[in-house]
Amino acid sequence: MGEAKQPEFTQLLRTHAGILHKIIRLYVDDPEDRRDLHQEMMYEAWRAYPSFRGAAAFSTWLYRVALNTALTFRRKSLRRVATTEIGAAAQLSAESPEPLSPQAELLYQAIRQLPEADRALISLHLDGYDNESIADIAGLTKNHVAVKLHRIKTVLENRLKQQ
Repeated sequence: MGEAKQPEFTQLLRTHAGILHKIIRLYVDDPEDRRDLHQEMMYEAWRAYPSFRGAAAFSTWLYRVALNTALTFRRKSLRRVATTEIGAAAQLSAESPEPLSPQAELLYQAIRQLPEADRALISLHLDGYDNESIADIAGLTKNHVAVKLHRIKTVLENRLKQQ
């Protein structure tokens, strides 16, 4: 990426940092893994930014990159054998997400129990994306998204009632 685009990218990433934090909260529990995933998401976004053409909003594009990175990270983590990593990774300063209310934490816990694809859909929905945008990001039809969201909401309501 050219140096001229670096400040633009950095500002866009700061503006939309909440997207990264929300996805991280949904896919990773361990604080060390959260830092690693955050760094990986920022790297992947940086690497992919030259291909961003503006056809979709930056937030939509970033959501897609971050979500794909989180899913890949989880798959790698599940296959990874527990080992001690020696050396310190370069630490990027990441603004800590604000603490969650007890109700929001319960919702995140319920969402974390969903299958990965359902987590992605409800996360996009909770972030205010309409069904058409969610369909574009997830590669589904608008109607399929609507049906899936209805089912996901029902599952979440039932889980939250049990707590």
